[in-house]
Amino acid sequence: MQQPNDDYINKLIEMVNTSPYPRHLRMELVSISVDQSVVKLKTEQCHLQPFGIVHGGVLATLIDTATFWSVFLRLPEDAGLVNIDLKLNYLKSVSTGAMTAQGRCIRAGRSINYAEASVKDKEGNLIAHGTSTLMVLPGKGVRVGAKKFLDQ
Repeated sequence: MQQPNDDYINKLIEMVNTSPYPRHLRMELVSISVDQSVVKLKTEQCHLQPFGIVHGGVLATLIDTATFWSVFLRLPEDAGLVNIDLKLNYLKSVSTGAMTAQGRCIRAGRSINYAEASVKDKEGNLIAHGTSTLMVLPGKGVRVGAKKFLDQ
């Protein structure tokens, strides 16, 4: 595995966090490293469904995002990813406070990758858990103005 470039990672995090959907959902990619990522979201009124708890789609998005970025640094510079399968379990409802999704790459392949993520509340209680199968898309890498790996 090539050594990721810190400048690339910082620019990638900035690009992700200023993109329309993460800004709309008010979630933040906090960190990304080889085989791991952390995504945070502070619960706001806009995240709640009619019964006053966080909507399942918000939790699914956190899991989808954390699994995606946990795999990303395993890819060649010119490649991207697409989620082809997302499975999750909702384990506890939450209405307020911050939630943290921690993603972990379980298997990195040339064309198919597999990852998991757990979402916890501010007290560390497990809210949701999920897995994701991701397919590599050659030629669909992101450009952030820095090389992805140090030896390039």
